[in-house]
Amino acid sequence: MTLSTPIQQRFSQLQQQGRCALMPFLMAGDAELTITRATLLALQEAGADMIELGIPYSDPLADGPVIQAAASRALDAGTTPGKVLEMLTGLRGELTIPVILFTYSNPLLNRGMDAFCRAAAAAGAAGLVVPDLPLEEAEKLSGIAASHGLDLVLLVAPTTPADRMERIAAASRGFTYLVSVTGVTGVRTSLEGRVAVLVQQLKGMGSTPVAVGFGISGPEQARQVRDWGADGAIVGSALVKVMAEAHAQQADVAAAAGAFCRQLRSALDD
Repeated sequence: MTLSTPIQQRFSQLQQQGRCALMPFLMAGDAELTITRATLLALQEAGADMIELGIPYSDPLADGPVIQAAASRALDAGTTPGKVLEMLTGLRGELTIPVILFTYSNPLLNRGMDAFCRAAAAAGAAGLVVPDLPLEEAEKLSGIAASHGLDLVLLVAPTTPADRMERIAAASRGFTYLVSVTGVTGVRTSLEGRVAVLVQQLKGMGSTPVAVGFGISGPEQARQVRDWGADGAIVGSALVKVMAEAHAQQADVAAAAGAFCRQLRSALDD
């Protein structure tokens, strides 16, 4: 049977190979969209399996200081959802790994759920993450997204009650996003051991892959997430910080991102 979405297909390939997905996050338009474009291609070349692409928003409730600063820089540079999708459209044929758009509910509702999903799919996106959307609204959006070939990925937190976790696992498409910490995104020096239990708990609720994010700071933690049984490791703040430092030093941002991605890929394949 042929799996229906690019995200499902990629996870299936990786599971057959016994590998954990590397899923870097970057903020679209941080510095400028031409840098985002080059970085997306560099991450693909460096071994990323999927990429989360943040659409900058002025009130990013789930984001820590590193990603908030990136969103502010992107907004100051004039980045809009329309420009992000235009940039992504221009990469069709070159960027072949799944791209998951990370956005908030206000920009999505402002454009209209159906219109946003249609435009995202036309630009080549494979999925959506909307962290501030309540489960009840997410269940509605999931059907709209699916009608355009997009997977709506839902989040589970360490504080999510078991019965609600089961509903989220059933409604999430592509994969379930397990937040490794209580709080916002950001680099942590260590991950909480209870995440290992949550990974197994979620995996016992169905066949949807589980990816862990929020707080993975480098290769060692990515490997730890893999060893806990997660199907994917999402690395955001640490990569955004590498990119910001490269830009501040007037270095090649895409090359710096690619080098960091290779370290993570090596750790996951070790």
